[in-house]
Amino acid sequence: MGETVERLDVIGNISRDLTRYPDHRGGSRLGGAALFVSLAAAKSGLRAAPVCVLGNDLAHLPETPGLDALDWSARLQADGTSTTFDLEYDLQGELMRVDTEYGVAENLTEHALRHVDAHPRATFHVCCRRPLDVAAVLGRLTANAADFSVDFFLPSAEAMIRAAAPWLPKATTLFLNTAEYRLLEQAIDCGNLPEVVVTDGSRAAVVRNFGRQSASAVPPPNPAHEVSGAGDTLAGTFLAHRSRGATTAQALAEATAAATRYVAAPTLPIPAPRRG
Repeated sequence: MGETVERLDVIGNISRDLTRYPDHRGGSRLGGAALFVSLAAAKSGLRAAPVCVLGNDLAHLPETPGLDALDWSARLQADGTSTTFDLEYDLQGELMRVDTEYGVAENLTEHALRHVDAHPRATFHVCCRRPLDVAAVLGRLTANAADFSVDFFLPSAEAMIRAAAPWLPKATTLFLNTAEYRLLEQAIDCGNLPEVVVTDGSRAAVVRNFGRQSASAVPPPNPAHEVSGAGDTLAGTFLAHRSRGATTAQALAEATAAATRYVAAPTLPIPAPRRG
């Protein structure tokens, strides 16, 4: 990413989530990679716009205090229910099971393609998760010579990485955890990738440029309250700092610190619709 980025357009879901842990942490909250990446980027000083589809149940999000700092001009409002995720974790924060109802997000690919064509010179981050047609979106971004970064979600990562593989060398940055990186190595020569950020929970995160490690950062110790969204927070923070000219090491240090603060903080409640 260059220093002239004016806005990060984040293609992905915004959802109603239920997270579950064996020690009774978790509960209902706002979720979705497009939300967390956008919020993290905005908190780090980069204007961010979720390219998402909201159902009637989340139509009021743009007016919600704390979320009104985002640029909501790229959202599509649709008649129906928003995406819902039911996420079950173990005590170490590893995702054990996920159940999903995509709802109006079934329209995300069509909406994203229209947005990409309307903003061919924008800077994008693509949350490579179902139900998005990743091949169609990355193919269109590449055809437009747009700057884009990507991330994945472990339950669907194997299929999504295979679908995305032809276009990944064109991405400015890839964000993966260690399990996803192993899947990536099976699908593509990682020596052809300009920048890959690999996270490993509470252990060191590393950046690899064309296969060579260029930076690492150990997240500060902090008890984890909620891990879902930590990787998205890291990605949004990293991209924001890189867009302002920070070095890889500086951006990674800021990103790991932001992710650590995120997992220790209270979750985002699902706001009640405004009356009147």
